[in-house]
Amino acid sequence: MFEAESRLPETQRMECVVIVTPNHLHYPVASAALARGFHVISDKPATLNLQECRQLATEVAESGCLYALTHPYTQYPMVREARDRVAAGELGTLRKVLVEYTQGWLSQAIEQDGQKQASWRTSPTESGASCCFGDIGVHAFNLAEFVTGLEVSRLSSCLRSVVPGRQLDDDGSALLEFSNGASGVLLASQVCVGEENNLHIRLYGDKAGLEWSQQEPNSLWLKYADRPSHLLRTGGSNLGTAAQAAARLPMGHPEGYIEAFANLYRQVAEQLRMGGAADYPDIRDALRGMAFIETAVASSAGGGVWLEFPAV
Repeated sequence: MFEAESRLPETQRMECVVIVTPNHLHYPVASAALARGFHVISDKPATLNLQECRQLATEVAESGCLYALTHPYTQYPMVREARDRVAAGELGTLRKVLVEYTQGWLSQAIEQDGQKQASWRTSPTESGASCCFGDIGVHAFNLAEFVTGLEVSRLSSCLRSVVPGRQLDDDGSALLEFSNGASGVLLASQVCVGEENNLHIRLYGDKAGLEWSQQEPNSLWLKYADRPSHLLRTGGSNLGTAAQAAARLPMGHPEGYIEAFANLYRQVAEQLRMGGAADYPDIRDALRGMAFIETAVASSAGGGVWLEFPAV
């Protein structure tokens, strides 16, 4: 397809490829696309391992093409509002970060019954070194860094396979230390029976706290010590520019996962058409996500030892 498209006139050929395959195919497809001058939007994690991701970063830089990574939770209006309020200092100095992503769909060994989505996610050759942290833990990690504007500097983790016979982890937790000294806890599990897609973040500074949940995405709670908590809602006129730009419907109408993906795709399209700075997850997010997965796996294998986050 890439060969055929690259032979077409510029006004007729494709501009961008979207990669939504199992993990082991992300890098070879992205590499082939970049080599022929096509922009890439890829599912996460970007590659099967950090070594591949470093090579991909080099190829992105050499190609001059755009690279976007689908961490769609960064594109919710109230997540962007949370990020802006943290950056504006409304929470003060951040002290504590609590983030979790819990599901229940892998609480049984459904991969043994041929369930395709479970089969590749629990396969080391197709998924990589981790199932749970590679699939959803990395979303929680990315959300924490996106909203706080901080980077994880070191971590200690415990990953385990709860379901008998499963080759990769389906449950895990990590203690985090951020670049400003704040501490954090990251929980991710796919064996929490009854949970759907419970991505939930809470931040606490020395002035205020905030809370957002993916299953109630139109609400952002701000919490204070000396006054009542404040509820912000998607579409409100009291929101910042980024949140208002990400909202598509009048207040009170549900917006969610599909709209978040649309916001990411729209930003890529706008950058292709008009240039300017990107405000979507890119190759650096890909590198940090892959580094998080490998560092967490290594820490767990070492009995939960604290490990420095690798430079990317």
